[in-house]
Amino acid sequence: MVEVTCRTIQGRFLLKPSRELNSITIGVLGRAQRLYRVDIHAFVFLSNHYHLLVSVEDALQLARFMNYLNSNLAREAGRLHRWREKFWGRRYQAIIVSNEDTAHIDRLRYVLSHGCKEGLVARPRDWPGAHSIDALLVGKPITGLWFNRTREYSARIRGETPERLEYSTREMVHLAPLPCWQHLSRGAYRRRVTGLVRQIETETANHHSREGTRPLGRKALLDQDPHSRPERIKRAAAPAFHAATKSVRNDLKAAYAWFLSAYREASERLRTGDSTANFPEGSFPPGLPFVGWEPGLAPG
Repeated sequence: MVEVTCRTIQGRFLLKPSRELNSITIGVLGRAQRLYRVDIHAFVFLSNHYHLLVSVEDALQLARFMNYLNSNLAREAGRLHRWREKFWGRRYQAIIVSNEDTAHIDRLRYVLSHGCKEGLVARPRDWPGAHSIDALLVGKPITGLWFNRTREYSARIRGETPERLEYSTREMVHLAPLPCWQHLSRGAYRRRVTGLVRQIETETANHHSREGTRPLGRKALLDQDPHSRPERIKRAAAPAFHAATKSVRNDLKAAYAWFLSAYREASERLRTGDSTANFPEGSFPPGLPFVGWEPGLAPG
């Protein structure tokens, strides 16, 4: 499982919620999931960044999924907001989540808390952008529109004037349960999520009461200029891994240190002309194909 984060250039509000952009975002996400078969557990799209909680087979599957998602979403949102410059601030960030139950639940809670923890809305369900909250709580289908811009462009070349939805198709995002809650019935799963949401709402209300503040509110969010940006952007170092215990975190750090050492050693050998250099499984050798897991062997 990995938690993926991606931010817009300079923190601009290029993902500002609207009915049209919400539908497009879900359409692109649903199509990316269908093409690359990624398990999506939860997601939220804020005005200038988004978070995904997903499970993938390897780094190659994640890279292909993210390339499709980010390239198409940037084009569609850029088209909608008349933004022709670079869209994303940098490459997406993917942080591995340990296999501990507590780590899985903590990251789900973190994704669900967005909108509330920034002081924007009072409840997770109040966030007006694309969010998995309604699907997780009440099973509401997550559907959006995918636009085939290639066919649309070809129609215009032929002198036609396509209707707005003529070359659109409906896509659906399917949520997979957290691995630690896979054994639960659908109703029990929703009750667990409801418990997390109630904790978030209580903490949010207590924070505003203590500070004498109020959430920014839906209207102010929807009135934002998508080309504007916040006066200050929170910058904090992201952890190397998400783990519930120090021992597991140390194990992950040790595994990554071995991986990095093996990769550097193989790179040096390749640089000297040794074509037999063995790169570690799960890596992208420079100028060579991705090194996948060997059939029949568990990742070591």
